[in-house]
Amino acid sequence: MAQRAALLIGGVTHAQKEWKESSQFASQLYEYPDGTREDFISKCKQGVFKDVFALYRSNDSNKITGNFDAELLDALPKSLRFICHNGAGYDNIDIPACTQRGILVSSTPIAVNDATADVAIFLMLGALRNITQVFDSVRQGKWRGNFQLGHDPKNKVLGILGMGGIGSAVAHRAKAFGMRIQYHNRHQLPAEEEDGAKYVTFEELLKTSDVLSLNLSLNSSTRHIIAKPQFDAMKDGVIIINTARGLLIDEAALVDALKSRKVWTAGLDVFEEEPKIHPGLLEADNVVLLPHIGTGTFETQRDMELLVLDNLKSAIKEEKLLTQVPEQKKPKAHI
Repeated sequence: MAQRAALLIGGVTHAQKEWKESSQFASQLYEYPDGTREDFISKCKQGVFKDVFALYRSNDSNKITGNFDAELLDALPKSLRFICHNGAGYDNIDIPACTQRGILVSSTPIAVNDATADVAIFLMLGALRNITQVFDSVRQGKWRGNFQLGHDPKNKVLGILGMGGIGSAVAHRAKAFGMRIQYHNRHQLPAEEEDGAKYVTFEELLKTSDVLSLNLSLNSSTRHIIAKPQFDAMKDGVIIINTARGLLIDEAALVDALKSRKVWTAGLDVFEEEPKIHPGLLEADNVVLLPHIGTGTFETQRDMELLVLDNLKSAIKEEKLLTQVPEQKKPKAHI
């Protein structure tokens, strides 16, 4: 069998032992812990990473190599067949270009579901209670400051845009608060996967949701899927939660909607140009802001790393991925 080496871009923090044990099935382990895109491409072209069959990269390592676009893919070893990505989102990988080159890509669904859903609920409760204003006031020695009454989650309609693993986990948690769940996907889920949630059109989701949670992937068709026309279609006083990707929302339009109170409050863990945040969001006291920490727990980070390494092992030993990205799979009846 031809040599099948593995390449780690960036680092492994919680599963270092398991990465080293990959030498049991990989012919060689290469590491590129830090550097620049130019240096990485140069080393690829020089053949430093020859025989690499599968590589491990992450959203964090994107600051080292930049996006996995056509330019970078062309520089990678011709032996590369698999990219094992650490992250639920993979918008920094050009999937069509990978597919064209015969490279299969995996991500880390399932491992991220619970932690991300927990943060979505945290943001939702904080937004419902308009927590930012009093949170700041008490720290400034002003006790309640300009305290205003909030809202209970009970009997509110939670609309979930993107009922995948994370969306389903959000729905499961929200039901414990007595919320009524509705959702929209490109296709309706089988009844057993809906768990009592109501399938509605995108338009109905916008018009009838009291709280709207974004839990869908970012791609060319979902960029700014929530912008001024969509805000205009929503209920007055709607609450927006986003733990997916910042570019799903037109932030300038959101700032305007928060100012007018069309959007009563929002809870955001992701931003259009993170780590940069729109000044209007920083100035608003009716938005709860977190710095993209949806998967930020020891347990989840380790689970994610282990899932990437499981994909790496499966790729090298069996030439298949455990959690291949859906864009490279044959279409199914639902998403």
